[in-house]
This record gives sequence, structure tokens and C-alpha cells, in this order.
Amino acid sequence: MPTAEEFAALQQALTEATRRSESLAGELRVVTTERDLALQRLRALQGQLFAAKSEARSTDQKDLFLNEAEALAPSAQTQPAETDDEESTPVAGHQRKKRGRKPLDPALPRDIVRHELPESERVCAHDGHALVEIGAEVSEQIHIIPEQVRVLQHHRIKYACPCCDLSLKVAPVPARIIPRGLLTEEAQAWVITGKYQFGMPLYRTAVLLRRFGGDIASNTLAAGVVRIGQAVQPIINLLRDHLLDSDLIYGDETTVQVLKEPGRKAQTKSFMWAQMNGTGPPVRLFTYAPGRGTVHAQKLYAGIRRGVTLVTDGYQVYDAIAQDHGLTHLGCWVHARRPLIKAEESIRKEARSPDLLATRFIKLIGKLYRAEALAKDWTSERRHRLRQRYSAAVVKQIEQLLLKHLHAVAPSSLLGEALHYLHGQWPKLIRFLDSGTWPLDSNPVENAIRPFVVGRRSWLFADTVGGANASANLYSLIETARANNIEPYHYLVALFKRLPLATTVDDYEALLPWNIALDGL
Repeated sequence: MPTAEEFAALQQALTEATRRSESLAGELRVVTTERDLALQRLRALQGQLFAAKSEARSTDQKDLFLNEAEALAPSAQTQPAETDDEESTPVAGHQRKKRGRKPLDPALPRDIVRHELPESERVCAHDGHALVEIGAEVSEQIHIIPEQVRVLQHHRIKYACPCCDLSLKVAPVPARIIPRGLLTEEAQAWVITGKYQFGMPLYRTAVLLRRFGGDIASNTLAAGVVRIGQAVQPIINLLRDHLLDSDLIYGDETTVQVLKEPGRKAQTKSFMWAQMNGTGPPVRLFTYAPGRGTVHAQKLYAGIRRGVTLVTDGYQVYDAIAQDHGLTHLGCWVHARRPLIKAEESIRKEARSPDLLATRFIKLIGKLYRAEALAKDWTSERRHRLRQRYSAAVVKQIEQLLLKHLHAVAPSSLLGEALHYLHGQWPKLIRFLDSGTWPLDSNPVENAIRPFVVGRRSWLFADTVGGANASANLYSLIETARANNIEPYHYLVALFKRLPLATTVDDYEALLPWNIALDGL
């Protein structure tokens, strides 16, 4: 029988053991949580490295309206038009399209190659009469003539007086975008579109030219590109004026590396800022800056009118721009959705279900986009009514789900980070409900910046700051021309020929992509 002292000692030991056990259990929970978060981030990183980059969802999420279809019944205006001209073959149960080669562009020039029978075979095998031509079976092939390098010799004719030696005249030098330049305007446009439209580095262009007899060093090509990038600055200034005069502007930025920048290491990342408008003639502008801070952004938006609508991702610098200039700032639902997809994909496939919190958010956001797709060709007034009647209710569901789970999820988890980003962007995300003209996301500017990102994979870096600025200007011209449905090569040829002759603001205005005349080139 234990004494009172022994019993108290046992009780104290048991209490300490229990406390120690609870402490170990708590530490185990912390370690387990940290392990799960680390595994989650590992799976997310593996997905970024090896998984498909498409953001398209699975087929079971295509019909996101369930029973709301009657509220969004398509009208005759939204019925898809029949545009497929291919013949079809009726088969029991479905229509099978007749396979065939796509017709070649009728605008392409045609050279006719006649294939005739030998004279000895143009005789009827039955009665011996001579065969007569009654037609032809026609088939077509694409024929490509490789680039040709030619030399233009400019002969400036000299004139003199036959009676005295006091009068001597020489025909003037034609105005050129690069005085005494080695390449013609057409050749410069070919080099520039090769790099900035098709992503071919200049050293590859130099190698390609050697195949056709044009032995030109890549440094010579680069020097010409930089000089032209500087010469087109008046056009870039006018494009910026038109952009800042728009009612809707998109903004984004991406990294670029400049090797030789004073005071900075070659490995330091700089930035290429992208801007585009949503109203008026399409403008796509790229601007180089050594950083990503507010001081650089302020220069890009200096002179913007108050009340303009700005659409960006969640980068905080744009908040300061909108506040300082009195802009209506819209958020991006695509950027709010991406972290949720990342959180969903970090869960093992066998553990995923439609009841996953991330999946529920993704489905609700999908409903917003399904409504926008349906109303794509509607008037802004009709689209606004749809947003007020339908999209606002979906947004309310997202908000309720967000507030319910915001503080119930570990903030350091992928889902926690996604929910806190969604919560921080919420006032800007729901602003699209107030108008039928405002977009849900900044996807247009991401699409506009994609050619630069794709080209960067080939040429990798800019050598100097001057080269980076020239690249920004030339990307701006090419992407603006494309946005106006103008072939960049033809636009650049016309611009390079006429730019040296421009002297007034009206002359430069006439050289903008939507004003320039391409006839006769």
C-alpha cells in the first residue's frame, strides 16, 4: 500500500508524462503539417517542371451551368454560324466529313506547267485518228523560291557645263533611314521581322544570308537594328499618346537580361513593360526599364487621364499608379484562378474529388467565364444585365465560400496563399460587375507580351541598354501592326522609306499603322 507521499509523487509523474505526451503530440502535428506542406510544394514544383502548361480544365467541367441554362438561353445572335465548307458523307448515326486537301490561296501567283503526251501517243488506238486536246486535269503544289541577295548600285549622275569649268552638279542622295546604310529598307525590314516577329537571332540571320552570297557580320546587322530602333522613336511617342488617350488600358511586365549595363552585373534581371489599349486603334507598347519599381511605372503612365480603366494583375505597383492618377483599377480573375489550380494539382490524383475546396472555387470561376463566352458578341448593355443578374450571384457564392474558409486553411499552404491572394484582390475582382465593357482579366496583354517571351528563348539577352530600348521600340511597331491586321514586313518597309521625309506632326501621324498607305510598295 503506497504512502500518501508516494501516491502524490506517482500522480505528479503521471501528470508530467501526460503533459509531455501532449507536447510530443503537438510537435508531431507541427512536423506532420510541415511535411505535408513541403510535399505539396514539391508536387507543385514537379508540376511546373514536367506537367502540361495548359490551363484548360477536364471535360467534366465543361458544362458549368447545371440548371441555370434557362437564364442564359442563347438567342439567334449567339447561334454558331455554319462556316465549314467541306463536303460531308452521310453515315448512319452521324455525319462524317469528307477528308481532302485544303485549297491553296487563290491570291498566290500561278505558273502553269504543261504535261503533254509524246506525238507518237496522240493517236486513237481504235481508228488511228489524231487525238485533240479537250481539257486538262489540274493539281497544285506549293513552290518556294529561296531568298535572293542582290546588290543595288546607286549611280548619282554628275552634270557639268560644256562651256566652262564653273558649274558642276550631282544628283542628291535619296533620304534613307540610315544614311550610307549597307542594307536597303526592304533588307532591314527582313532582318528585323526575322528577329522580332519570328524569333531568329541575328547571328542565325547572318548565317542564312551567307547561303545566298550576303557575307555580312552579325555585328553589322545588330548596329543597323539599334540605329533603326532609335530612328523610329517619334512614331513610338505618338503611339504612346494614343495609348494614354484610351479609355481602357492593360499593363504587364516580364524579365529581360542586359549584359552590359553600367553599374549592374550581367546576371541582374531587368524588365520589359508591356501596355496595350482596349479602345480606339489597337496599340501595343513595350518599354525597357532596369527595374520593376514604382519609379519606372510612373514614367510609363505619366500623362494618363483621370478616370481611365486600368486592368492588371495583383502587382502592388499598379495600385499606386491607379491611386495617384485617379484610375479605375480592375483585377484579373485568371491570376486569382491560377494559384487555386496550383493548389488543386498539388493533391494526388487519387485523393482529388469534386468536393475539394480548390475545385469548388475553380468551378465557380468557370461559371463566370462561361457566361462571358456566351455574351461575347452581345452589346455592352445586354452583357451588363447578364452580369447583374447572373454573374453577381456567382460572385456572391465565391465570396461566401472564401469568407467561410479563409482562416480555416493554413496560410502557408498553397491553398491558403491562393485564398489570401483572392481576398486581397477582391475589391478589384468584383468591379467588372459595374459595366458591360470591362474585362474579367488581363489575358489580352499577356497574349500581347507572349511574342516577346517566345523570342527571348532564342536570343536570350540584349547586349546593351541601347539594344534593349531598340528591341522595345521594334517589338512595339511589329505587334501594333499585327494588332491592326497589317503584315509587319510591309509596314516596316513603308515606314522606313517615308520616315526620313517626315518633318511635321501630321507627317508622322500619317505613318502610324492604321494611317499609312501601303499601295505601290
